[in-house]
Amino acid sequence: MAVPRFAATAEPTAIAAALTAEGCAIIERLVDPSVLDRARHELHPWLEATAPGRDEFAGFRTRRTGGLLGRSSTCRELVQHPVVLDTVRTVLAHVTSFQLHLTQVIAIGPGEPGQMIHRDQWAFDFFPFPSGYEVQCNTIWAMTDFTEANGATRVIPGSHRLEDRRQFEVEDTEPAEMAAGSCLFYTGALYHGAGANVSDGVRYGLNVTYAVSWLRQEENQYLSCPFEIARALPDDLLKLMGYARGAYALGYVDDLRDPLDALRGRSEGLTGLGDLDAAQEKIRA
Repeated sequence: MAVPRFAATAEPTAIAAALTAEGCAIIERLVDPSVLDRARHELHPWLEATAPGRDEFAGFRTRRTGGLLGRSSTCRELVQHPVVLDTVRTVLAHVTSFQLHLTQVIAIGPGEPGQMIHRDQWAFDFFPFPSGYEVQCNTIWAMTDFTEANGATRVIPGSHRLEDRRQFEVEDTEPAEMAAGSCLFYTGALYHGAGANVSDGVRYGLNVTYAVSWLRQEENQYLSCPFEIARALPDDLLKLMGYARGAYALGYVDDLRDPLDALRGRSEGLTGLGDLDAAQEKIRA
């Protein structure tokens, strides 16, 4: 089965439906490639300073640069792209809220072999989530063209419905080839992996993932983005980063204070737990 493909004008509900059916989808040229070029320019000092991985999974010729919200204004825009957030909101509609899980530029260098085929949700200590219960909705933005030769992400459409801890070979996958500015969506349950880079250039991808708010973030957003920068960011972005209650009794600070009030140093503000009516409705459901 081929990866479903959509134009940039596609409705998020249609994209979400494809993710439910196949576990992955590509949105062609969701932004102009110059937007990703701008992000690379802003991140250049950190990209150059990042050391390659230390094991086969991370990649000995692959560099992974995170902390993007504190380092790039363009990345702050991309993580809040309305098509992305509306799609994520639809895919994860079964939970009270979702939050940013990680932000990372993945630069795969020439000669890097293919990555082990895996599920991103294995990061949660390999917990076997029930089939069909998605805890992540992820994106990879093509900062450069993604081709089979330079290591385009390899996916197995429909594999999000398969049993856990399966083992696959590259022959079982297909490359998610796409032009710069395009975006690959995939769920946390989809089996996938970075392809081998047999070209003479670096493949740059911007990996931004979202997860349900009651699971720990892969990238600690509270420490990755310095407080002095976080305090200057808008409330909506801060809530997406995790400065918000994750459910009825999750995420408050000390005496039931709202996380945003604590971050901004406000002594008076929202206190208490979350939405009791909504919590009781979930109990009754």
